[in-house]
Amino acid sequence: MNSSPWNPLTPYRLLWRHRSLLNQFTRRTIEQRHKGSFLGFVWAVLTPLLSLALYTFVFGYVFGGRFNQLPGETDMDYALAVFLGLVLFQFLADVLAVSPLSIVTQPNFVKKVVFPLEILPTAAVGAGIFNAVITLGLALLGIIFLGRGLHLHALWLLAILPPVALIGLGCAWFFSAFGVFVRDTANIMPFLLQVLMYTSAVFFALSKIRDSIAWQFLKWNPLLWAVEDARHAVLWHLSVSLKSLLFLWVAGLLISFGGYLFFHKTRPAFADVL
Repeated sequence: MNSSPWNPLTPYRLLWRHRSLLNQFTRRTIEQRHKGSFLGFVWAVLTPLLSLALYTFVFGYVFGGRFNQLPGETDMDYALAVFLGLVLFQFLADVLAVSPLSIVTQPNFVKKVVFPLEILPTAAVGAGIFNAVITLGLALLGIIFLGRGLHLHALWLLAILPPVALIGLGCAWFFSAFGVFVRDTANIMPFLLQVLMYTSAVFFALSKIRDSIAWQFLKWNPLLWAVEDARHAVLWHLSVSLKSLLFLWVAGLLISFGGYLFFHKTRPAFADVL
């Protein structure tokens, strides 16, 4: 079996080979996130709902935001569209928020144990997927009971979500390694996440920015296309753009593989820095 780091299948073979260890660390990451809190796992449901209420009030009621994709769009339609965008954004936010510290806070695994370090940032991705599944379930239930229902086009989510997970995986590998050498990465990440949120069309329709100069830069944001395609499929009962879906998959594969390569190349220096 070719285990060269330049083989695109190498990172996924590694994860499969250590799948039981990955499962163990993912469980531990999920449990630590809620350990000691009074409500425990209830926060996995409560946090996205509180965020939805805040953003819907600010952008929907105060600023009068609308997507103008449905006839007679209501406040609830707008809220559900924002919620769906927040599901995808929050997954990446969860991963990016903890990735810079995933290696730094585990020096024993770097210095004293022969351990597949790639598992540590990947566990953060697994925990992010766990939370995303919960919030996506809430969003779909809201669409069924409070919105306009689901259509078969919602099955496009099966093609939209995997590349988003790949993007999260690549970012986790990259920033976990980068954070070893540049400790300020964790401090600047909240600002970067705000930039990501406001450039991913979570609160507004793409039609509002297509004619702007900023569009020449924003159109390269894969999360923007994931959010847009998810809304087309789930909320507006439309087929997604195959061109944007292809771009999303290419971006996901390139980012995940690039993140792994950076992690692999810098890993030998971890022990010296820590």
